[in-house]
Amino acid sequence: MSAPDRVMLFDVDGTLVDSNDAHARAWVETLSTFGIERDVAAARRLIGMGGDKLLPTLTGISADSELGREISKQRSHHFRRTYRDGLRPFSDTRPLFLALRERGVRLAVASSSDEEDLQKLLETAQVADLVERRASKDDADRSKPDPDIIQAALARLGHPRPARASMVGDTPYDVEAAQKAGIPAIGFRCGGWSDDELAGAVVIFDNPADMHAHLDRALAA
Repeated sequence: MSAPDRVMLFDVDGTLVDSNDAHARAWVETLSTFGIERDVAAARRLIGMGGDKLLPTLTGISADSELGREISKQRSHHFRRTYRDGLRPFSDTRPLFLALRERGVRLAVASSSDEEDLQKLLETAQVADLVERRASKDDADRSKPDPDIIQAALARLGHPRPARASMVGDTPYDVEAAQKAGIPAIGFRCGGWSDDELAGAVVIFDNPADMHAHLDRALAA
């Protein structure tokens, strides 16, 4: 079954690359250097939304404040220095993308990461050469679960409201952003969220390998 007019947008962290725990630890360890103690589990529940929303939700500190900007900058440095190069893709990520392209699916990325991290993460996932368009937090006023990043990715594909677009992600924030953008969401469990927490996704797979093994089901979603 070919899908020449089909568009799929993918989240990256927790969806293509096993990075959610690393992001949570980077936040908690950075906050600790500012004298702010938070539990890794609490931070982990917020990974998937942009840092502009995560920081105030976790600490009450505005991301636009002087302190918030300094924390965010140090968090980025700490993540890159300590964790980023050690990340690994989930199994079958590249074969999934190759199979989708063979079916005529146009592939794009809609991620809350900044552009520098996004490029490195796509290289880690071994799909940087297979993605037609991408949108990061640098391309949107508001991060997930607002729909701005998804809308930016769709616009870059030349289809601001494609009839056959879907968003693939691992968190409730991806699902909510897709719903706000008016497109269906496909959920992945590999980010650590349960099916109940991914409620609203039209179909849920374990990970990229599971979606690759059930490609017709994914394309019918």
